[in-house]
Amino acid sequence: MDEINPQYRFMNLRRRIREVRAVRYRERFKRMMRDGEVLSYQGNSDEVGCYVAPRPLSKGNCYFEVTIIDTGVRGMIAVGLVPQYYKLDHQPGWLPHSVAYHADDGKLYSGNTIGQQFGPKCNCGDRIGCGIYLEAFKDGQTTVFFTKNGKEVGTVVVPASPEALYPAVGMHSLGEEVQLDLQVEWGMEKEDGLMIVDSHEDEWGRLHDVRFTGSDYPKNRHPGWSRGSIAYHADDGKLFQGSGVGDAFGPRCFEGDVMGCGIMFPRDYILDSGDDSDDGDSELRPKQQRVQNDLYMNDEDEEEDGEELEGRKVVVFFTRNGKVVGRKEVAVPAGGFYPTIGMMSTGEKVRVDLHPLSG
Repeated sequence: MDEINPQYRFMNLRRRIREVRAVRYRERFKRMMRDGEVLSYQGNSDEVGCYVAPRPLSKGNCYFEVTIIDTGVRGMIAVGLVPQYYKLDHQPGWLPHSVAYHADDGKLYSGNTIGQQFGPKCNCGDRIGCGIYLEAFKDGQTTVFFTKNGKEVGTVVVPASPEALYPAVGMHSLGEEVQLDLQVEWGMEKEDGLMIVDSHEDEWGRLHDVRFTGSDYPKNRHPGWSRGSIAYHADDGKLFQGSGVGDAFGPRCFEGDVMGCGIMFPRDYILDSGDDSDDGDSELRPKQQRVQNDLYMNDEDEEEDGEELEGRKVVVFFTRNGKVVGRKEVAVPAGGFYPTIGMMSTGEKVRVDLHPLSG
């Protein structure tokens, strides 16, 4: 009997562990019906329906997608990440520690019922994806990215660790239906790596990998999305500076428009020769060089001995068809700024001029 009791206790313990795991890793949903991979709204359009996956995103499964089968009456479909015990009568992104991309208005909701303009609206047949960047975990914060039809829309940093973020889908009107894929793998499509550039500049080849802060700029991210970068986007006229969420900046640009970008250096800016200078020329170059900037000549209110900017700051300006759209003061990253262009859809083509006549 003494030999049986330990074995019985061990088997009982294993059974309890399985029961706990079954409860812990159990999907949760309300006002929804699940049929295989298909989720459909079962409310009366006055109440939110929400689905929360049984497991959080992880290193082995860092991305999921939702394909819109039917937008229903209003198309109020949300895709994002939420805590495990998120309230199922709220859309993902409405409550703290949750984030979601909403199909009906293209806005990003991050712990708030008021969204920020983020990306395009989504309709029937569109695929909305959500994932986490494994290399971007820091101090309890996670970088979350969203995609539309396999192309990245933008990113946002949320104050939560990856193990606390569960895939979620929200719906809010009759007829809404989606297909959920929790096992899909994230990877840029082959065509996303192709860029058609019409230019005779030999040095354009070295711009394929833009360098800043000592590391290669990610090839699958638009200029302006990652830290240390800044860009004016043609499709929405917004300025992106180290974030996947842009700010209203200037007019949209279309075929035939000429977009320009330049830097206005402070009068007392000290050029950093760095390691790029040849050994033979370094002795001939003065340690400090003052840069004259004619663009500052128009600022009549500026005093002659202008106040020196903190650190190594410059003003980046953007133009459209030869006219200045706007300016933004930024800190120069280690290694400096490199010209760059990003594209995100098939057929896009531009002509590049790295040495335009100006003045």
